[in-house]
Amino acid sequence: MVSAMRVLVTCALSLTLLGSGFAATAAPAATPAADLVADPVALVDPLIGSANGGNTYPGAVRPFGMISVSPTSTAGDQTNTAASNGYSHDTTRMRGFSLTHVNGAGCHPGAAGDVPVFPHTGEMTGSPTADVTDATYASDFSHADELAEPGRYRLGLANGAEMDTAVTTRAAVSELTFPADKPANLLFRTSNSLNGSESAVTRIDRAKRTVSGSVLTGAFCGRRGNGGGSNKRSYYRLYFTAQFDRSFSGHGTWVNGELQPGSTEARGGEGYETGAARQGQGSGGYVSFDPRRDQTVQMRIGISYTSQAAAEANLKAEIKRPDTVSSVTTDAKAEWREALSSVEVAGGSRDEQTAFYTGLYHSYLQPNVISDVAGTYWGSDQEVHRIERGQQAQYGNFSGWDQYRAHTQLLALLEPRVAGDFARSLHAYSRQHGGVWDRWLHLSGWTHVMTGDPSAPTLAGFYALGVRNFDAAGAYESLVRQATVPHPDGLSSYGCPGQCIGQRPNLADYLDKGYAPQDTCHCWGGAAETLEDAVADYSLADWGRRLGASSAETDALMDRAGWWQHTFNPDATETDGYQQARKADGSWVSGFSPSTDTGFAQGSSATYTWMVPHDVARLAEAAGGRDRAIERLDAFFHKADGSWQHTGGDPLRYDPTNEPGIHIPWMYNGLGAPWKTQETVRAMASLAYGVGPRGLPGNDDLGTMSAWYVFSAMGIYPQDPARAEMLLSSPIFERVVIHRGNGVDIVIESPQASAENIYVWAVSLDGRERTQSWLPESVMNRGGTVRIDVAPDPNQDWGTAEADLPIYHTS
Repeated sequence: MVSAMRVLVTCALSLTLLGSGFAATAAPAATPAADLVADPVALVDPLIGSANGGNTYPGAVRPFGMISVSPTSTAGDQTNTAASNGYSHDTTRMRGFSLTHVNGAGCHPGAAGDVPVFPHTGEMTGSPTADVTDATYASDFSHADELAEPGRYRLGLANGAEMDTAVTTRAAVSELTFPADKPANLLFRTSNSLNGSESAVTRIDRAKRTVSGSVLTGAFCGRRGNGGGSNKRSYYRLYFTAQFDRSFSGHGTWVNGELQPGSTEARGGEGYETGAARQGQGSGGYVSFDPRRDQTVQMRIGISYTSQAAAEANLKAEIKRPDTVSSVTTDAKAEWREALSSVEVAGGSRDEQTAFYTGLYHSYLQPNVISDVAGTYWGSDQEVHRIERGQQAQYGNFSGWDQYRAHTQLLALLEPRVAGDFARSLHAYSRQHGGVWDRWLHLSGWTHVMTGDPSAPTLAGFYALGVRNFDAAGAYESLVRQATVPHPDGLSSYGCPGQCIGQRPNLADYLDKGYAPQDTCHCWGGAAETLEDAVADYSLADWGRRLGASSAETDALMDRAGWWQHTFNPDATETDGYQQARKADGSWVSGFSPSTDTGFAQGSSATYTWMVPHDVARLAEAAGGRDRAIERLDAFFHKADGSWQHTGGDPLRYDPTNEPGIHIPWMYNGLGAPWKTQETVRAMASLAYGVGPRGLPGNDDLGTMSAWYVFSAMGIYPQDPARAEMLLSSPIFERVVIHRGNGVDIVIESPQASAENIYVWAVSLDGRERTQSWLPESVMNRGGTVRIDVAPDPNQDWGTAEADLPIYHTS
């Protein structure tokens, strides 16, 4: 990364602005520009999003880290948690510090939360698994005794114990403090993953002062009602090894309801149910210490998804003999400082800087390294593989339906090397899965969650943003095959509606009819599937043209990119056309209203009607023309009383808590009303986002919502998920410097930026006036300096001419 720069900018309005009347509405002359933030790490608050359904976790983790040590809270049910990711800021009782997490996943319970470790300061009077309400082997805590910062997490418990942890990529060091006048026991609840487990093993070696073992688990979204529990299966085993600096004064294990003092091995899983069907099942072990001699114990723990030996090798490679929580924290903060310095900002309020850098922090939590230091990793075919030559790491966790709308573009922009390795990873998983690219991967395990074909826009977007360290031609050919050659899985309804196994459901019927019929598509919703596939086909067409694919192939794909029109009913209501589910016989599904979710996935027709980011001109025409489209968007973003709709819950209006519509605030640019984009984006950034535990509007969905805020605060957003052009709005900050990690820098200057100055009055690119409301791909890939002059009143002339509208390549 480029080291921090402090640049003083003297701000004066250009003659162009004065000539256009800007002086009459401009803010007072700006003072010398603020310095760039010196230490972004100090601004990060990992507790943002830990309430209000954000489902973030506050624990210790490195950028893209494999291990993440964070609490699993309890509301009195050992088979469930208070939040999808195991931690809820509003629930101050916990049963363990788990070793793995997935940021912001929406299924409840979510994913991972493997091997909770709990310091218990009472006698071992019974099996912890038999404590089904977490009444005994759990503890209350106060947030006053909690410290969460990048790379480190510390929590003091009401039972008198404290655990302070710092992490590397694959290992952790913890300092446990026990009260001198109580028993000191450390529980390894090996079978108690968030979703349960198929089996688990715990081994205690008193002579070597180690606890080791593994848990066979998986089951992401395995309990969701709309998937029929189709993911109640195992697809990974997490191995761990823990080493201690002190001898054990005692030890034991438990299996189900039986406590076995003195035992050194236990085996048993919990299953994947909740409540009575799982209560009392499972296994684990404990070690005891003598706090009268020394109240502090150091634990070092390493993990792996391939073998016990690999977990030990990861620990040995990453935690050295002299390491302490303090030294590892110092190194972790240095790594986080380098990562977060990929974007430097100046100006804005302290809260805005905190929200920004925490959003950037959350964006760096995934994808996750799943390969060992030796380069081995667990594949989708349930076999051990080795990373490719030139690849630095294998990555897992792909929330495709969510991430392709903001997160993957930010990843490619800031970390092109990681994006390339991630593309390699996804391609490898597809080869291991019979050529199928799954839309939601937990680690390397396919889950089929959600709808559409998100790998296409993801990898196409990577390529457009200059990522080249992957087999682009091979990946493209593989994705085109899945989009053009029907696969047997596409005729199965297994897992439907929420986890349908087909990458392109009932593709033959789709190709024949030009849309996904609601009654025969074997998908979550026919209209939603049609829209998602239109985006994917556009992405492949554009990518194929860049790669030099045959025009016959890319033209056919580009034609399919317009098939969203086949589920657009111009007579859906008396006044307006909408997206509507359609049957195989061509008729529309009855009972339509704009609020319906029939035919859609986690959204209504009112939202999905606008899910055509690649074809805005034709969408506007279908919606009644630009003026009518603008009127409809105005009503979509505002309540009847004129106030902003900035929370979910109204199917007729904007929902900032979920992904299908997060691009819509930017669509005014394509309709010739960019000032409405500016006011809408800034309104959502300030009303739906903020600081504190409730600072995210909904599930972070592996950094997607955080990435939306990061883009919005910078004043740019991907015009289309598969391309590199960026739509423009007004930045929150006076200066933004983006370091792409490949030597390319992009500078965005907005000297008058403030909470009041939300409207763009003029833009220049490398000193030349620019009236277009978007930035070309060349800026993203070769760098440049953009100046955006802003004011408190809208300029309804800038960016409104026909030649200034974003270009959508749909032919």
